[in-house]
Amino acid sequence: MGGMKKRNLVVANWKMNPNTFLDAKKAFDGVRLGAKGLKNTDIVVCPPFPYIYPLVKLNSPKNIFFGAQNISIEPKGAFTGEVSSEMIKTLPAKYVILGHSERRKMGETNEIVKAKLQRAFGADLVPILCVGENERDKEGNHLGFIKNQIKECLIGLSKKDLVGINIAYEPIWAIGKSYLEAMSPTDIHETVLFIKKVLIEQFGSDIAGGSKILYGGSVEAENASEIVRIGNVDGFLVGHASLTSQFSDILKAVDLKR
Repeated sequence: MGGMKKRNLVVANWKMNPNTFLDAKKAFDGVRLGAKGLKNTDIVVCPPFPYIYPLVKLNSPKNIFFGAQNISIEPKGAFTGEVSSEMIKTLPAKYVILGHSERRKMGETNEIVKAKLQRAFGADLVPILCVGENERDKEGNHLGFIKNQIKECLIGLSKKDLVGINIAYEPIWAIGKSYLEAMSPTDIHETVLFIKKVLIEQFGSDIAGGSKILYGGSVEAENASEIVRIGNVDGFLVGHASLTSQFSDILKAVDLKR
């Protein structure tokens, strides 16, 4: 058996919530509680920018890391309202979510996401690259869409940076739905295999084998363990549920994956 066992990864994307630092601290207390007793799982908390630094200052277990929800395409300079990769690194935070569907909806193209990935790698940040289709179709065109996203975001980046790449698959049509309308674990498994296949074709089996594929899109306590078991994902990108008490149930479900 070669190499170390891959650890599971759960990313908490708080989006633009909560409105006060007091509530952010409460949510973080929940995450710390959920992190206790996890054997195989790392957690990345991605709060809004103003909360990262004060949360980093609090004591937290070794399996909790911090991340940003976005970075600027620019390194520094006259870009009012932007936050650079180097600033995130000095907080210190280690991860960054890139290409999230909500950012893509604001006009981020694959080209912009790729440039941001380069910025992230340049600052030694670990990106979580989001890909996913708006809708599914019987003909399977959505698979071509996902393949194209992965290619356009990653092609031409240096091989050493792509080692251990995290890809979060989020079917946009399933986001914000109840777990009953979320994607079936079998469909998730098929898509995970497809993403691995694309990585093998484009970058070789080393990169594909070391990559982590996360699932995002209506992950709740009710469907988490089934998605892990049948969907064969390496973890989750969790939105609203990461701010609630059910987050610890999701973490427990993921941690059972060996």
